[in-house]
Amino acid sequence: MRALFLTERTLIESVQPALEEEGVFIDGAEQSAHADFKVQSESYDAVLLERDRLGGFGYSQLLRWRRGGLRAHVLVLLPRGCDSFERVDALDAGADGYLLRPFCVEELRARFRALARRDEPAAPPVLRTYDLEIDVGARCARRGGRPIRLTRREFDLLHLLAHNRGRVVSRATIREHLYDAQGGDDQSNVIDVYVRYLRNKIDKGFDTPLILTRWGQGYLLRAEGA
Repeated sequence: MRALFLTERTLIESVQPALEEEGVFIDGAEQSAHADFKVQSESYDAVLLERDRLGGFGYSQLLRWRRGGLRAHVLVLLPRGCDSFERVDALDAGADGYLLRPFCVEELRARFRALARRDEPAAPPVLRTYDLEIDVGARCARRGGRPIRLTRREFDLLHLLAHNRGRVVSRATIREHLYDAQGGDDQSNVIDVYVRYLRNKIDKGFDTPLILTRWGQGYLLRAEGA
């Protein structure tokens, strides 16, 4: 992570070794004009701004950066005695957070670790109940470690039941989810057919059935511990 710090040189030098251990490499500026030039000409992942070095225009510089397309995470360094209005102004101007002086270097490291986590792509969820695993991103399922081959609609049905595991899902809701349409013939057995296909793949050969029927209500996926 590459970061621009608008603050005094002594502060930068005091925190630089600890932040480099976190993979944060600092480019320093002591004057707002210098920081403005660097933001316009360089690319940064994060920016730390000391409020007192922004000059008499307050957060207008940060607002201008944001309107100009600055996407870096921004932390504002504030004096500990500042009031809530000052903190609100910083956030409204485009800051992602603030840090109160004096601070310990471990807090600063933790702030940058949190910023780095925001940049990590979110892993697609894996839904689990009993020995059934449903990988939403890969659109596949396993039970007892055994892969289960599912058609597109079978997976969509299983995903719907898993998202509502432990709760009954009506046949009308299932039909709308699978066919992206409302209404239809409620007497049609197409939903029951798909549930039967899915049940044969999920439950067949296992002692505990996971796909359950609630007569007159719909279907559900058994929740862990139910």
